[in-house]
Amino acid sequence: MNTPGASNSICDVPGIRVGHAENHELVTGVSVILPEAPCVAAVDHRGGGIGARDTVLLGAGSAVPFVHGICLSGGSAYGLDAAGGVLHGMRQDGVGFPVKSEIVPIVPQAILFDLIAGGPKRWEHPPWWALGLAAYRATTFETSLGNVGAGLGATAGRLKGGFGTASSVDEGFTVGAVAAANSVGDVVFPGTKTFRGWMLERSGELGGQLPPPNRSVETPIADATAGANTTLAVVATDAALTRDQAYRVAIMAQDGLALTTWPVHSPMDGDTVFVLSTGKHTIGDEAATLTRIGTMAAECVGRAIMRGVYEAEPLAGYPSYRELL
Repeated sequence: MNTPGASNSICDVPGIRVGHAENHELVTGVSVILPEAPCVAAVDHRGGGIGARDTVLLGAGSAVPFVHGICLSGGSAYGLDAAGGVLHGMRQDGVGFPVKSEIVPIVPQAILFDLIAGGPKRWEHPPWWALGLAAYRATTFETSLGNVGAGLGATAGRLKGGFGTASSVDEGFTVGAVAAANSVGDVVFPGTKTFRGWMLERSGELGGQLPPPNRSVETPIADATAGANTTLAVVATDAALTRDQAYRVAIMAQDGLALTTWPVHSPMDGDTVFVLSTGKHTIGDEAATLTRIGTMAAECVGRAIMRGVYEAEPLAGYPSYRELL
């Protein structure tokens, strides 16, 4: 069975850094995931309220072979400014594709809705561009969990959501994931403290989950509004994948949402999963190995979602998981 890496985070994949920045007055934030070198990437979108930037560059027929990073942001459509701040920082650092005398960084982005958390949002200048730059500048080979970055204003059903991460090592490959859990669906069984994905827990990372006394899937949805939620995830692996293979892993990784959240991929969510391949280790038996990596990705995404909720603190009227009776 696969086991968590040394830090149980996406940073266990060599060369992957994570950075966060927050605006606590507006209860929103940005998270940036950076590989040490340009890498193969893919994306899979689900749900009816997707908000994204430059993800078309990851599709079939794109002339862009690599990306330089991934940006996750709160702020709904306003938050799409965040990638601009990341690009500005990269340009200052000389990171990007050379195009004649210029350089052009490629940083696809997805956003979640957090404009309700913390009350009315008032600003003279939208803060997300500056938050994107700050998150880029803050990237390190470790990450915090809970109320940080894109997870600051996140909610998960009736609980405070958050930013989580997890990793898995098996058969010489490392897979890691981060997730900003902001779902319309619940992540625990009704009336219990048991996570829906309790069986995925590794090394007591969720406090030692037990099977639920009642496995009812019925979950009433309160105040559901189209486009007002979304869970975002980024998977990284040191396996050398083509774009098509990375896309298959992204499809499989979406099952991490299905294992931990109900309902999922709804009209109210814009669920998005990115995959980054750093290309350090070639895969042998392609089909079998790709299936294994995709399975590890789904597990890591599910665990990252639950860890984000588990580590979150109460905020903006939303109780934390640890406040459940």
